[in-house]
Amino acid sequence: MTKLSSTTNSGTTGTPAANSGLICMIIAMFLLPVGDALSKILTGIIAPIEVTMWRLLAQAIILIPVAFVMRRRLHGAMFSPIVALSGLLIIVILVSLITAFSVMPIATAIAIFFVEPLLLTLLAGPLLGEVAGPRRLCAVAVGLLGALIVIRPGFSEFGLATLLPLVCATSYALNMIVLRHAGATRSSLTIQCGATIYAAAGLVIIALCLQGAGMIDMAPAQIPTWAWAAIFCGGGLAATSFVLISEAFRRTEASTLAPFQYLEILGATAVGYLVFGDFPDALTWLGVTIILAAGIYVFHRERIASTE
Repeated sequence: MTKLSSTTNSGTTGTPAANSGLICMIIAMFLLPVGDALSKILTGIIAPIEVTMWRLLAQAIILIPVAFVMRRRLHGAMFSPIVALSGLLIIVILVSLITAFSVMPIATAIAIFFVEPLLLTLLAGPLLGEVAGPRRLCAVAVGLLGALIVIRPGFSEFGLATLLPLVCATSYALNMIVLRHAGATRSSLTIQCGATIYAAAGLVIIALCLQGAGMIDMAPAQIPTWAWAAIFCGGGLAATSFVLISEAFRRTEASTLAPFQYLEILGATAVGYLVFGDFPDALTWLGVTIILAAGIYVFHRERIASTE
């Protein structure tokens, strides 16, 4: 997973630039599950929080030369309290999601996570003053019902771990609100670089504290070579996906791109089946369908509201 920002300029739907933006988004949505699969594999040999730390460090290392090449798109303060808050939310997002990957199929975790646009609709009222109408609120309620079908509290074989993608989705929605504020004076590339560095540094501190408390046992020298390759590939995929998503939002209207985010569920299902032999059951697909329908309807209503 990576974070999206709608703070960039958008092109008009149907133009060559807008079409290239759609292509960038589609590629990113199929790259993200590959990085998630690598993280899931790595949780088999090291703790999820350590996987997250190494992945973010790799992402930061890769983003530095990218930021240098694209330095003309760096605008505003990279290090500030609001960017640090975004970094803290990224820690919660990735740790909760990667921990969920360690115990459940990727597609199931991603399906639960995609209640995020619905949670964002609810949070935008008190935090941004963007109050949703009754139709959107009804769609949110229906979408959350779909999430409950996927989570199946009390009946799921994954127990309380099914709540982790929900924690991730809530943190992601809050991060989108933080990005809205931070993006008023900063470019999305500036925010991503700063937040990634903050998150990586924060996780190093947390991991060292957990190591000192005996809760995890970090031993970098014992990590096999293939795992280091997987870590840097995961970081590279995350950085590449971000650049593609940033370009997509720069070239294409956010309302046009929004439904394409759901392609990640298809990518997660395909990767989960091909790599781990996991395939969602009928109830999970029912919940996914409800979440998708509710999310797309919310996007549709928001698009109508923005043109009125």
